[in-house]
Amino acid sequence: MGGYFLEANNFIPANPFVTPTHIAPVWYFTPFYSMLRATTSNFLLPLWIFLAVILSMFALKSKDVKVKGACAAIALVLAAGFYAFDAKFWGVVIMGGSVVILFFLPWLDHSPVKSIRYRPQFHKYIYGTFILTFVVLGYLGIEPPSPLYEKISQICTIYYLGFFLAMPFWSTLGTFKPVPTRVTFKSH
Repeated sequence: MGGYFLEANNFIPANPFVTPTHIAPVWYFTPFYSMLRATTSNFLLPLWIFLAVILSMFALKSKDVKVKGACAAIALVLAAGFYAFDAKFWGVVIMGGSVVILFFLPWLDHSPVKSIRYRPQFHKYIYGTFILTFVVLGYLGIEPPSPLYEKISQICTIYYLGFFLAMPFWSTLGTFKPVPTRVTFKSH
């Protein structure tokens, strides 16, 4: 498979006098490694704007004043944190958070149906774009760093985070097909 799955570097004889030009992680870590490399000091402002928009969506949807205040406080803490801490610290936070957010997926999806078969058509395009974004991040994680790949990784990182953080909003949009009674039937 060209060394993508068996780590071709493990089959090269060791030479203590030569440093490898590029070190890539194992294939299943490459999307997250790409997110780590994409987080630069120039990327923190667009990332903060994106997170502020997500937090404002939560604040507008909620009727509780405490939730609105918490969203504003989180946005201010993030702004101060982006200023106080180095970009690589936030890269590690994004990399770890992008793995941990998968655990919260059942609570993020507010769709009335769970099968994609009964969801609106545009949900399939959102899922397809997410899969494409994840594959692109995986590919860019094994490539040597370059300015173009950095920008593409930043765009894909924003989409990856947006997919999950905006899921409570977009998963409820659209007209859902009715679920057949054979699926919802309870015998007792």
